[in-house]
Amino acid sequence: MKKSVKNILLALGLIILLILIYCATVIIKARIDTPRIIQKALHAGNIALKVSDLSPWQVHALLAVEDPSFYHHHGVDLKTPGQGITTITQGLVKIYYFDHFKPGLAKLKQTLIARYALDPLVSKDDQLTLFINNVYLGNVAGKMVIGFTKAAQTYYHKPFHKLSQDEYLSIVAMIIVPRNFHIFNRPDVNAERTKRIRKVVSGEYKPKELMDIYYGPLDKETQQGLPPASYFPSIYKNK
Repeated sequence: MKKSVKNILLALGLIILLILIYCATVIIKARIDTPRIIQKALHAGNIALKVSDLSPWQVHALLAVEDPSFYHHHGVDLKTPGQGITTITQGLVKIYYFDHFKPGLAKLKQTLIARYALDPLVSKDDQLTLFINNVYLGNVAGKMVIGFTKAAQTYYHKPFHKLSQDEYLSIVAMIIVPRNFHIFNRPDVNAERTKRIRKVVSGEYKPKELMDIYYGPLDKETQQGLPPASYFPSIYKNK
């Protein structure tokens, strides 16, 4: 019996050691690669917007929905109501450090890189610049819409700085799941999410929990195709 317990403890110790080695390897490699990756990304031809091109209200609205504590956290935030489980920093890791992201071990890698490489080595404004120019905003006529500039042109046939507040919020509304909240394909659903987002931005609605990311219950059709474990109807019961 004692030998069996000892073997179990040795096995657990080995597993913990392997996990620590894996984590250290991921962090060291990411810290080495990050300056090259980010400099290349910041000088890519698709960087059409800077943070300074957004009004303070636009920045506030985007962060209120996508990452309320963006300028205060260190790449990861599992506390702020309405945050969800992916920060803007983690979203950038998914874009720049993975060829194909799959839930599971990749989430651990994503979190490690965000916390210990990307966030400490890249300014918040540079992170936000990369996000607004590289975020996926749906598919139109078989072509991906990437970044806010392209979204303004595609969905509203106007330059970004000409967007109305509601047009801007309708684009923000797509970020979470573009297919479900598509401006062209699901206009009523997009309009409803836009209305809810406006209440969040104004302070009229305050998210209740970490995963209160839809700001109210969703009908069965809208729920279809949402990311696994992203929607919890129980949040809205008795509210």
